[in-house]
Amino acid sequence: MPAVFYEQDVTSGLKQKRKLSVFIDEIISKYMAKVQTADLNIIFCTDTYLLEMNKNFLDHDTFTDIITFDLSESKKAMEGEIYISVQRVKENARIFKTTYTDELHRVIFHGVLHLCGFKDKKEKDQKVMRENEDYCLEHYKKELAK
Repeated sequence: MPAVFYEQDVTSGLKQKRKLSVFIDEIISKYMAKVQTADLNIIFCTDTYLLEMNKNFLDHDTFTDIITFDLSESKKAMEGEIYISVQRVKENARIFKTTYTDELHRVIFHGVLHLCGFKDKKEKDQKVMRENEDYCLEHYKKELAK
């Protein structure tokens, strides 16, 4: 399984982790055909924890919902860490009028898509990223409904 989930001083409430991990593997296979193995750590944390990471590693003094680190050393083996602020996800769910669960999954898929090579700095890249997030979210909901 490509994804292992950790909680750093928070409770994510994430359910069906095994099913989600399998789906993440499917996302990686879809977008990164050359990847033979994937080792992902997804760490749920507080705003404060992620803010310190943002300052220390990216030199940004702002809250964020996610930081993704690509640690891959070859194109055949994906390795990465995805840090997610549970507080930001809850706040964003409220702002965007969606459920916490949907927003949490969207952010997880966002991080995985970054590791698959998708960018989001430019407006056109943001549009492509959002379309792929929507695709992943829609298909994962269908998997959960089975």
